Amino acid sequence: MSCGLGHNGRPLAKHRKGDVVSNESLANLLKEERRFAPPAELAANANVTAEAYEQAKADRLGFWAEQARRLSWATEPTETLDWSNPPFAKWFADGKLNVAYNCVDRHVEAGHGDRVAIHFEGEPGDSRAITYAELKDEVSRAANALLELGVEKGDRVAVYMPMIPETAIAMLACARIGAAHSVVFGGFSADAIAKRIEDADAKVVITSDGGYRRGKPAALKPAVDEALRRVENVEHVLVVRRTGQPLEEAGGTWTEGRDVWWHDAVGRQSAEHTPEAFDAEQPLFILYTSGTTGKPKGILHTSGGYLTQAAYTHHAVFDLKPESDVYWCTADVGWVTGHSYIVYGPLANGATQVMYEGTPDTPHQGRFWEIVQKYDVTILYTAPTAIRTFMKWGDDIPAKFDLSSLRVLGSVGEPINPEAWMWYRKNIGADNCPIVDTWWQTETGAMMISPLPGVTETKPGSAQRPLPGISATVVDDEANEVPNGGGGYLVLTEPWPSMLRTIWGDDQRFLDTYWSRFEGQYFAGDGAKKDEDGDVWLLGRVDDVMLVSGHNISTTEVESALVSHASVAEAAVVGAADETTGQAIVAFVILRGGADAADDEALVAELRNHVGATLGPIAKPKRILPVAELPKTRSGKIMRRLLRDVAENRELGDVTTLTDSSVMDLIQTQLPSAGSED
Repeated sequence: MSCGLGHNGRPLAKHRKGDVVSNESLANLLKEERRFAPPAELAANANVTAEAYEQAKADRLGFWAEQARRLSWATEPTETLDWSNPPFAKWFADGKLNVAYNCVDRHVEAGHGDRVAIHFEGEPGDSRAITYAELKDEVSRAANALLELGVEKGDRVAVYMPMIPETAIAMLACARIGAAHSVVFGGFSADAIAKRIEDADAKVVITSDGGYRRGKPAALKPAVDEALRRVENVEHVLVVRRTGQPLEEAGGTWTEGRDVWWHDAVGRQSAEHTPEAFDAEQPLFILYTSGTTGKPKGILHTSGGYLTQAAYTHHAVFDLKPESDVYWCTADVGWVTGHSYIVYGPLANGATQVMYEGTPDTPHQGRFWEIVQKYDVTILYTAPTAIRTFMKWGDDIPAKFDLSSLRVLGSVGEPINPEAWMWYRKNIGADNCPIVDTWWQTETGAMMISPLPGVTETKPGSAQRPLPGISATVVDDEANEVPNGGGGYLVLTEPWPSMLRTIWGDDQRFLDTYWSRFEGQYFAGDGAKKDEDGDVWLLGRVDDVMLVSGHNISTTEVESALVSHASVAEAAVVGAADETTGQAIVAFVILRGGADAADDEALVAELRNHVGATLGPIAKPKRILPVAELPKTRSGKIMRRLLRDVAENRELGDVTTLTDSSVMDLIQTQLPSAGSED
């Protein structure tokens, strides 16, 4: 999955003066022959079978109308799609529903009030089990508190919170009263918060004194205080007490009349609140992604179509059985994965899920597997970055825990390399759990391309085919569909229910960013290839494609080849300017525990030859640099832009979104030890 990084519509690779431009859109280098059939028992009882593809193909809109009927509507829609003003879609526009009612109340009314909705696991080891009946009461109280604070239908509320149940409760309370929420990831700076509050014109901010991270309290309120010195119009700040750390001690303040404690404002409210039904196109949330211009893009999602696809894909792709499954998505609610597959999709389906506050290595590197064992987790959805980190830590860590409850594994965040996929299947899934590698974006709102666990013969590293009701393909520079075995650009050719409606306050930017590259088609900004069976393989952002001697080569494939070597735990590859070849491939690698070879020229040569043998001589890195860490954003994505700066001896660009900016200093000091072409 690509989490909505902006694309500026330029061609696949940056062609410099003197480059030899190839006719191929994207070299198809990596071959993968391994195949895994669905487990027989899962296939026999699957929620969704192969018939769904045929049904959707025969009547796409009829298929989505049927999925919408999985929800509870106050007014049933009679029109499925209004595409009269493309690309501005309206789905189920004459229907009315309340998203929070669908996620909470209807399960209580159906007799499932005693079912656990959220098993919360705090990083310090505290835990809470919240039933659907309790969740309904808490969401109702929070809705009443927001109304008391002056929030009305159509207003915007900013949410800057740790991974605690009150974050989901706050989002659902906004949905309940028809206010759009804008969740800002709890690791962002005051400047990032201020820009998002200002752009959305938020009336209220919901935050916390802090959360726990890596064994100690991490304050959040001070960043909100700093942000609000830069913006006006915020009337109230609602503050959850999580850590109990004195605000002043952490550098925060308390503004009387503006700041209100959650336990005071929410705790005194009635648990009775009657949800109002809103139009299906009522704004549900704005979620900001990084833009190429520096100004964040506010991705707008509305209610009926979004909830239809989030709920359906969660039901289909994870084969969720709400009566017996325990589901855990390890993402943060601040990202779209947390919106769609922690809050809205699972709760709309009446799921029991785990919510974990902290990091995977606190207080020890087996924390995730300890949680799987504690709650008998059956469905796990995590990121390739996390999987590669677990690989680096060693096979012996998950082996200490009982993971036999698991039956479906999911991957989200970026393309997963085949070796990480195989490690995940073997060490976490006991060589028996199907892996659903999902591609989607902040902009798409819900999953678009993924295996179905009871249907698909899976291939390590491939998202495989569009889900039923989704139209996606790979095209070349002229928008012609590429043949099987070819590579190019991933596009969506038909509207889908959970699609973004626009960029908040900027329709022109919406048109320019997503709809200008290929007429009548949504351009995702990702490179992809089709294998000989027509299955889709994601190759990362097109901005990360390298042009080497006239060949467009994906960083993803070279990274996958490097990680398939026994000595390499993780790799990041960039193209650096080269007078001879246009761009030269430069690789930064983290070695596995046993390989300590920062100066080992023999290993560097071995790695270069390994890539050449796997992908062909054209893909051999010119330089390979062993490093201790890679620069990553707080959502786990590798910042290749900064590595390009290092490889080309340029001054570093903006490092504020990095988890640890000192990583770049470390890499720069190691640069002279890079192995080079022989």
